[in-house]
Amino acid sequence: MAAETEIRTFLCRSDNIGVLIRDPVTGACAAIDVPEAGPVLKALDETGWRLTDILVTHRHGDHVEGIPAVKRATGARVVAPAKAGNAVPDVDVTVGEGDTVQVGGLTAQVWETPGHCADHVTYWFEEAGLVCSGDTLFTLGCGRVMESPPETLWRSLRRFEHLPDATRVFSGHDYVLSNARFALAAEPDNRDLLARKAEAERAKAEGRFLIPSTMGDERATNPFLRASLPTLAKSVDLAPGTDPEAVFVALRAWKDRF
Repeated sequence: MAAETEIRTFLCRSDNIGVLIRDPVTGACAAIDVPEAGPVLKALDETGWRLTDILVTHRHGDHVEGIPAVKRATGARVVAPAKAGNAVPDVDVTVGEGDTVQVGGLTAQVWETPGHCADHVTYWFEEAGLVCSGDTLFTLGCGRVMESPPETLWRSLRRFEHLPDATRVFSGHDYVLSNARFALAAEPDNRDLLARKAEAERAKAEGRFLIPSTMGDERATNPFLRASLPTLAKSVDLAPGTDPEAVFVALRAWKDRF
């Protein structure tokens, strides 16, 4: 039986999520983004893990600010979206759609998932059963559209549809409670969603957060993945059977002003 991939999650800044992914066979370890150096270096010290790679999801400062200090301290290889240009510091390798990245014996497929920003990528570790979605897919939500029409983000979110229910979803921020409030406004009778909000409140009280989520949980409770349902169309005053893309666009616009 293969050794299970080791994961460490922790808060960075005020609401960014730091993630370390380690291959226990080779000892290789990747950080998903580096929002700030201190928490990443602290997590490495606490675990005793040796950082070999930094996998960047997108160029925004709250995801890359800590890269120079962590690279100096660890010598880690920096992998970043090719479309980010020179906006990500200290890049060693650039990637795009269809590429793969090795972290020891772990393989990540690279998806281009624009919408939040034009250069955004997602890393899917199929064999490890996890996906690092950055600011594209959040627990109970999705990223804000910043550099494209909302339809672009909808098409990116559809990339996640085929992933197994057990797939763990590591997103870039802990927006769970605010996302839950919006989700319940859109779908107030969803019992699974009510339970997840209660779970999120317990987690916060205990100093935890609901990241990772799973694709099964997101399919059951995330309104942005449920735009094909008549209840979600009704919530944005559209007729049952309206194209899910149009429902998503209306939901995203509502969330922007919520």
